[in-house]
Amino acid sequence: MTSSFRLSSKVPMGRVLLGAAATSVALALAPAAWADRYAAIVVDANTNEVLHADQADSIRYPASLTKMMTLYMLFEALERGEIRLTDTIEASRRAEAQPPSRLGLRAGDRLTVEQAIGALVTKSANDVAVAVAERLEGSEARFAQRMTAKARQLGMRDTRYANASGLPDPNQITTARDILVLSQALMRDYPQNYRYFQTSQFSWRNVYARNHNSLLGRVEGVDGIKTGYTRASGFNLASSAQRNGHRIFAVVMGGESAASRDAQMAYLIETAFQQIDAKTGGAAPAPATAVYTSLPVTRVIVTPPAMTHNEPEDMAEVAISASGMAIVEQGSADEPSYVVPVPFAPRPVASSVGASGGGGH
Repeated sequence: MTSSFRLSSKVPMGRVLLGAAATSVALALAPAAWADRYAAIVVDANTNEVLHADQADSIRYPASLTKMMTLYMLFEALERGEIRLTDTIEASRRAEAQPPSRLGLRAGDRLTVEQAIGALVTKSANDVAVAVAERLEGSEARFAQRMTAKARQLGMRDTRYANASGLPDPNQITTARDILVLSQALMRDYPQNYRYFQTSQFSWRNVYARNHNSLLGRVEGVDGIKTGYTRASGFNLASSAQRNGHRIFAVVMGGESAASRDAQMAYLIETAFQQIDAKTGGAAPAPATAVYTSLPVTRVIVTPPAMTHNEPEDMAEVAISASGMAIVEQGSADEPSYVVPVPFAPRPVASSVGASGGGGH
């Protein structure tokens, strides 16, 4: 059994524009009645100031962003020495029965923990998510309970998990702000494993997968982290990017297409760094906490390329091209700045971590 990873290279890309209209969503409404699923948030990781928030606390479906928590739990087990990267995970009949996106595991198939990480990051494999849950907790239901408990511990106050994959479940909910908290926690708590989110390609047996995060290598500084899609959630993306020592985290949820979601994320990233540069004169971050004004609430409306096929969960992303951005309208409204009191800082890597796992890539 073999697998391979390839880390992406990051190449600067000019500003890309997109958008999605947004209105308030009432939690009491059934998901099918949601007129708008859009939500977004951008945070300056050096100061933890929220630079932009649009419906950031409105309830949304996470889709495959769920696998970010599945990976967090797996990284935690690795750090505790409960499992090693070279250990194997066996697929059950329940794992085999999961719908796409999937790696194609059959009951009794085995893959290493490191291969499971690669399959979750790139293929967003639902069968692998179930196999990981059962390996760590015995059942996916118990694992989902642990995921919810961990979410509360991390400060994700509006998130509840019902499964490890993100497949549709009305009880599996989150917010853009909670997803951003989880994004920060993954880098802060497990910086030695964050590199996996830069994996561009993965292979296992006769399955070859490209990372669905098409901003890797296309938008300057983007180095993670995860996409997600179901019909109920729309197109979701959590991202992190670093330029000149400044790091931002951003989340976009409820995109109408992969292309429009990606373009909206690229627009938010570019605008955030422009705002930071304007305040710092392009200098690297100072030790003291700076105060930045908030970004305007801006959406760029774009006509995306026509879709000619159904879009399965975590579909292969539609390429961003000029032909898909013919109509552009822009509007803005000022929004007060919201500041989180504790700045973000990566946690030092524990010296005992490396001894439990395989080599780096």
